[in-house]
Amino acid sequence: MGDYDASITVAVPPTALFGYLADVKNLPAYMPRLTSAKPHGGDRLTVTAHIEPAGEPEQEVESEAWIHVLEEGKSLEWGAPGPHDYRGRLHVAPGQDGDHSKLSVELHTERVEGAQVDEGLTEALRGIKSAAEAAETGR
Repeated sequence: MGDYDASITVAVPPTALFGYLADVKNLPAYMPRLTSAKPHGGDRLTVTAHIEPAGEPEQEVESEAWIHVLEEGKSLEWGAPGPHDYRGRLHVAPGQDGDHSKLSVELHTERVEGAQVDEGLTEALRGIKSAAEAAETGR
C-alpha cells in the first residue's frame, strides 16, 4: 500500500479557495485528465477521464466516485471504488497572510508506484493552484 502527501501555497484566501474546491463542478478545471464530474445526490458523482494507458490507445473512462465536503475543517475527502482503494483528502489552511492559503493533499492507494504517484500529486496541486488563482483574479 502507498500513502503520499504534498502541499503548495496558493494566492487565494482560504475561504475562497475552499469554496472553489468544494464545488464539484470545478473538478475538471483542476484535476488532470478529468473531463467531467456529474453529481447525483449526496456525496456521489460520476467522473469521466481521458487516459493514455501504456501500450493501449487513448480512451475515455467513466467511474463512480464520492466526495465529502467537511466545512468545519476546510477539508475534502474523496475516493473511488476499485482494486486500488484510491482515496484521499485535501485540506485548506491559512497561508502566510490573509491573501494566501496552504493546500495539502494526502493520498492512499494500493498501487505502489512512488515516483509516478508523487508526480501525479505535484501535477494535481499545480493544476489546482493555477485554476483557483485564475478563478480568483477573474472575480
